[in-house]
Amino acid sequence: MKRFGVIGIVLENPNKTAYDVNQIISQYSYLIIGRLGVPKHEEKIGLIALIIEGTTDEVGAITGKLGNLSGVTVKSALTKKQHFKEGLSND
Repeated sequence: MKRFGVIGIVLENPNKTAYDVNQIISQYSYLIIGRLGVPKHEEKIGLIALIIEGTTDEVGAITGKLGNLSGVTVKSALTKKQHFKEGLSND
């Protein structure tokens, strides 16, 4: 069963972490409905919000990979309501 949700990502040093973050996001692009990225050059941080639709296992996989990167903080929130949706996945 799939859920809608949001993943918030903070990059503490985007010059060092942006490439790896974007590689992981690309691997899970089938989950992403929308993406917002905000660079804060003065503070040397980057902020990314992902609107997603996926299973709890899929969300756990992407947040786990992102959270293992040094200098990257990740939080997610999912709806309680579950739904079934056929579609493409990266299986």
